[in-house]
Amino acid sequence: MKIRSVVMFSLSALASMVISQPVKAERVCQVTDPTGTPLNVRDSPNGEIINALRNGREVYIHKKTYDAQGRPWVLVGGYYEGIYKTWGWVFREFVSCYNR
Repeated sequence: MKIRSVVMFSLSALASMVISQPVKAERVCQVTDPTGTPLNVRDSPNGEIINALRNGREVYIHKKTYDAQGRPWVLVGGYYEGIYKTWGWVFREFVSCYNR
């Protein structure tokens, strides 16, 4: 009986430690272009347009850099039809991020 009590106490303590561990939030972003048109995706910061992403598209930022005028650009990727793809460079100010 005493062994059972010790085991139950140990399991209870272990469970409370596992449950109380903080969970790392996932950083996710969305296209939020205020112009009402799809956001241009470029092959390099301020480079040639190679694609466009609609508002609300979920994206992940891979890299951040600045162009010659000091404007921020990010390399983004995301899922399309279940497959992850790196899309290209977009103007950072048209991407909003949050923790999920």
